[in-house]
Amino acid sequence: MSTFDNATADRPIGLTAPSGIDRAAHHRLDEAWLAAAWSHPTTRVFVVSGGQALIDDTPDGGTGLVMTPSFEAPLTETHRYFLGTDEKGVRYFALQKDSLPGRMDQSARPAGLREAGMLLGPRDAALMAHAVALENWQRLHRFCSRCGERTVIAAAGHIRRCQACGAEHYPRTDPAVIMLVTDDQDRALLGRQVHWPEGRFSTLAGFVEPGESIEQAVAREVFEEAGITVAEVEYVASQPWPFPSSLMLGFMARAGTSEIEVDGEEIEEARWFSREELTAAFESGEVLPPFGLSIAARLIELWYGKPLPRPRGAAA
Repeated sequence: MSTFDNATADRPIGLTAPSGIDRAAHHRLDEAWLAAAWSHPTTRVFVVSGGQALIDDTPDGGTGLVMTPSFEAPLTETHRYFLGTDEKGVRYFALQKDSLPGRMDQSARPAGLREAGMLLGPRDAALMAHAVALENWQRLHRFCSRCGERTVIAAAGHIRRCQACGAEHYPRTDPAVIMLVTDDQDRALLGRQVHWPEGRFSTLAGFVEPGESIEQAVAREVFEEAGITVAEVEYVASQPWPFPSSLMLGFMARAGTSEIEVDGEEIEEARWFSREELTAAFESGEVLPPFGLSIAARLIELWYGKPLPRPRGAAA
């Protein structure tokens, strides 16, 4: 089952384009190097708070993260995260704060990754995704899961260490499968979650369970949510999705059955669409596509054969 036979396959999935950033993980435990990197005049810093960062228009007509030299950055002793270096040797840090700093520049604005990821270039999008994922983990894992004592930050934000029992805790990433299922008529199965706006349809998805392969997870989730059995599974691509800590593993799957029976808990409605039916539903407004940042949009495009229409209000 080939899924790479049209031009949509050549475009990178959101948050996965080459960023030019070397995470330089070997420096994370080198306190002397980190101190020198922080004080270097070319080092750039941005603040992350509640999953948001400040973004601003750039002279070339794009959008970038609002960054400052380290000597202009807000003070923090512990929540300073080293994100990596670029090909010019510039070091990048993120600071976790309770709120974003105020800006005199009225064009700068706070944005979450869902918005910013569609606007930022590959370097800034990658930096923000890294920082948001670390911030989410840091906020939710302040105590040792072994003994319950408070942990301290180490490795430039990439480890939390318990000084009571010596345990080390690492950032959590939850694998999730997301799949576009097609049938023997080459129709696509799309579903609508209970809490989504009316008309929003997308691919099915779910978390991988303990002791389960990703192929097994695809088949289980499709059957649980829509009552469809899966006969073939083909891996397509992955996407970091720090909302708060997922890694989306994208698949195309071939259905072995066609009768839909939704679970009614996660999925309220599911339908088979031909390309003609989906086009008509888009044009009438009956169906709203998933946002372009998500791998769901790309999986549908690989089958659909062209870019999906943008939802109203989405960034150009």
